[in-house]
Amino acid sequence: KNSIKAMEKELVTCNLQGKEKAALKRSQIFQIPKGKDLETKVIVVLGKAGMGKSILVQKICQDWSNGEFSQFEFVFWFDCKQINLPEKQYSLKDLLLEFFVKPQEGSKEIFEYILQNPAKVLLVFDGFEGLQDHENFPRCSASQPEKDLCSIKELLSGLIQKKILNGCTLLLTARPKDKVYQYVSKVDKTIEMVGFSPQQRELYITKYFEGLPYCDDALKLIKECEYLFSHCYSPLMCRFVCFLCETVLEMGDESLPSTLTTLFLKFVQQKIIPVQTGVTATRNQESLATLARIAWYLGEKHQSAMKSDLLPSKEVKEFALKYGFFLPFAFLRHSESGEEEFGSTFSDFGIQNFLGALHLMLAEEIKDKSVTKYLSFPSKKKKPYNWLDLLPRFLAGLLFLQDDPFFSCLSNKDVKQSTKKRKTLLKYIRRLQINELCPERLLDLLHCIYETQSNYLLQHVALRLKPDLSFLGVVLTPPDVHVLYYILKRSRKEFSLDLRNSSIDMQGLKDLVGLKNVASFRASLSDTVRLWKSLEQTRDYELLRASTEKFVLDPFKAKTMKDVSDLSDLVEMEEKMINCVQDACGCSSYEIPAIKKLRKLEFALGPVCGLRGFLKLVEILAAFPSLQHLDLDALSENGIGDEGAESLSEVFPTLTSLETLNLSQNKITDVGAEKLATALPSLSSLKTLSLYNNSICDFGAENLAKVLPAMASLRVLDIQYNKITGVGAQQLTDSLQKCPHIKNLVMWNPSIPHGVLEHLQQLDPRISV
Repeated sequence: KNSIKAMEKELVTCNLQGKEKAALKRSQIFQIPKGKDLETKVIVVLGKAGMGKSILVQKICQDWSNGEFSQFEFVFWFDCKQINLPEKQYSLKDLLLEFFVKPQEGSKEIFEYILQNPAKVLLVFDGFEGLQDHENFPRCSASQPEKDLCSIKELLSGLIQKKILNGCTLLLTARPKDKVYQYVSKVDKTIEMVGFSPQQRELYITKYFEGLPYCDDALKLIKECEYLFSHCYSPLMCRFVCFLCETVLEMGDESLPSTLTTLFLKFVQQKIIPVQTGVTATRNQESLATLARIAWYLGEKHQSAMKSDLLPSKEVKEFALKYGFFLPFAFLRHSESGEEEFGSTFSDFGIQNFLGALHLMLAEEIKDKSVTKYLSFPSKKKKPYNWLDLLPRFLAGLLFLQDDPFFSCLSNKDVKQSTKKRKTLLKYIRRLQINELCPERLLDLLHCIYETQSNYLLQHVALRLKPDLSFLGVVLTPPDVHVLYYILKRSRKEFSLDLRNSSIDMQGLKDLVGLKNVASFRASLSDTVRLWKSLEQTRDYELLRASTEKFVLDPFKAKTMKDVSDLSDLVEMEEKMINCVQDACGCSSYEIPAIKKLRKLEFALGPVCGLRGFLKLVEILAAFPSLQHLDLDALSENGIGDEGAESLSEVFPTLTSLETLNLSQNKITDVGAEKLATALPSLSSLKTLSLYNNSICDFGAENLAKVLPAMASLRVLDIQYNKITGVGAQQLTDSLQKCPHIKNLVMWNPSIPHGVLEHLQQLDPRISV
């Protein structure tokens, strides 16, 4: 089973522009673009707690010891939660050669070699959040930072600021919500660990139970509990669920708990109840309450570790270690400091969160009226940073489990206080403006309500959700999707969902789209096409047709080459689907409504990919018969130039619904203007044409002037900020006399004399400047 823990996790490059995720091998982690050889390189690995970041860095160290990553002669790995003690100070030499590994001889020479060859050094700081608290990250002020004593935060700050060991490689691991970028000004590479896919979950569970008589039963049992199976996307949670499932099967039970709260409650029961007698029960309850208080107060400081001698008693320490709530470790110590110091850390983040919630529920000093401030769904978008992010869910779940007979085994406290806290929670949720919550806080609320399993609260929230739910750019994990699905299913309303850039997995998208009361949805095009291809392969033609009818595309903005490629794939998919849906449903014709109803298309790829992307887009424009607004005006300027203008003019006859064409700021010259002018009369519905801020001169203006009378639908022409002189302006004005249908001609150009422009404006007031 230990080897299972080291299963390689999928690494994904973090993408700020919503590009496709790309799997990354460990060997690629340290590949940085050239030109950075002489500077410190900072690589950040993000991942929620339990995603396997620590396993990854340990595997990197193991790979290095086996001859991989040969660019590094020295690799130093530090667990941040174990080295971050306020009273501890280190020099760089102490940290590397006294605390981490002590060479038998030649320490001075080795350290000098490290200072002279920083590019050959890799420093790994695992659990960057272990260095964060409510204070600002201090700047390194030491005059000789390699030799002077500093706190670990100052030392790391000096490394990041390139004051210390400039040219080395820093690998930091952190949770996505942590404020890494507040302390690290420039990151060379960001990688995110996204956990297991559904197939990887099944593989892990099968490997865990391999060789045991109930191997098949275990997988079936876990998959039947869909909520727990969704949590198995987290490697740590997957192992936790497997451990509990093993215990349940050995005891002959036939079901698993249905919520996270009952799962952890069952875990605690299995640990301490089978071995306790009447005498030990009270002692265990007291020790558990003490541990719960420690979990909460450490969590408030963003910590999970402490010095063992700070534990209140030997009895509590033995209880925590015996039942697996704590793991021991030895503090890094200087060889001259005497006795070795030991610390204790919570065995995993889930245990600390659960015990912290238990403390909030049982502690008499925390009154019922203040309990709601520890929940994470205030109506304001900004909230105090909550390090124990699972705690609100456990708190809500525990408040609704206090009548459970097993729960009474955990505490000898009077339940009156916790009953008051439950009533306070109920009252708070009843008053909450649910339809005003931002997406992240709404998800927090849904998780908390799910943990209560209160039919009243589930129905209360389901009825108060707003019909338009947007999760645009909000990462939806499998558990998020499960609770959203569970509560939407209870509502009688119809919903419109925006799931773009949410990283939703295939099964989650399929489940949500398949809900009868989800009337429409938007999702990333690549996800949508993948879903439809999957439904086609499994011959689920009913859901395929229903999902195509619910899909919304309008308006669409292409910002990357991938957006254009995805749109092209969507059009191609329609052609393939027509035949299979017609055959399956007996339809005489079939079209994807979203494609046929697309009215507004914006193009903003910028100058690097602008022309290439636009030429690809032009190939599929004819597939959108309802297109009314084509906008190529972008802040970064697409620069499609004359080649793009010519390519576009060739498809004008197919754009029969086009009313607005914005070609502003695209480096179009007289050559492109001539091509456009020739084809413009075929745009039979065009009302507004903008050629603002291009490079059109008098010859281009002359060609436009010739076709204006033939453009019967045109109402507004904007040709300001080009290179037209008074000659071109006069030609346009003469043509305007033959065009009573045009309402406005915007014509100011720096090359037209002001007096000429005023004169033309007096001749025709429709000219504006």
